[in-house]
Amino acid sequence: MFKHVLIATALAGSVVGGAAASDSPYLTGREQLMMLADDNPAELTEWRGEDLYHEPRGPRNVSLEQCDFGLGPGVLEGAYVQMPRYFEDTGRVMDLESRIIHCMKTLQGFTEEDDPVARKHSSDTREADLVAIYTYVAAQSNGMAWNPPMDHPMERLTRDAGEVLFHRRAGSMDFGCVSCHSEPRKRIRLSFLPVTSNQEEWSKAISWPAYRIGHGVVRSSQHRVRGCYYQMRQAGVKFGSDASIAILSYWTDQARGGEATLPDLKR
Repeated sequence: MFKHVLIATALAGSVVGGAAASDSPYLTGREQLMMLADDNPAELTEWRGEDLYHEPRGPRNVSLEQCDFGLGPGVLEGAYVQMPRYFEDTGRVMDLESRIIHCMKTLQGFTEEDDPVARKHSSDTREADLVAIYTYVAAQSNGMAWNPPMDHPMERLTRDAGEVLFHRRAGSMDFGCVSCHSEPRKRIRLSFLPVTSNQEEWSKAISWPAYRIGHGVVRSSQHRVRGCYYQMRQAGVKFGSDASIAILSYWTDQARGGEATLPDLKR
């Protein structure tokens, strides 16, 4: 039923309320999609993540309430839009997903082999615990501006490395991220692609987590990076690797000042 409503909305055309929604075909399509946002199924994932965040779990039977996402232990509001960032306790730049896993290990005592940590994403309709917690934490930054810190040298180096990776063309198709996101009005089949030069487009494009209608589950930033590399026919990017975080650092910096929609709804 949900997909049928989406199709009917899309067929309504690019005019909303009697006027063109935007000169950007990407934003026009998004405005049509967001008519359904009040019924975003990602809210269910967010609620489950809230329970998991506050629930004592793991061998140490403690919650994640003392996890520091960069603004102090337990401070969630505004934390996600200021990531990736450098953490003194790990000596590296981390994104939200890798930081949650770090806290699940250090605070709760989980290991890499334990299902809550080992199952990063889901291939079916069962959403991983990590995705649920990630959705809850990210939602506390909804409506805020992307503002990743660039004060520490590692933060700047990570962003710069991400810029190189973003523009690097490789693989059998000689594709790079730049192949899809550097020129306006490009599209894959019926989907117009966002460009980094348009802040409004890009700030919405990187708004993950998001419920993906075509997948039937909530997906994350790390999952999107992996999917992009698969579509480019390049070697896969390891979850939580420095390379994956570098790409996230660059794309978040490109959206700086734009409003985050968390959780989002995407086709």
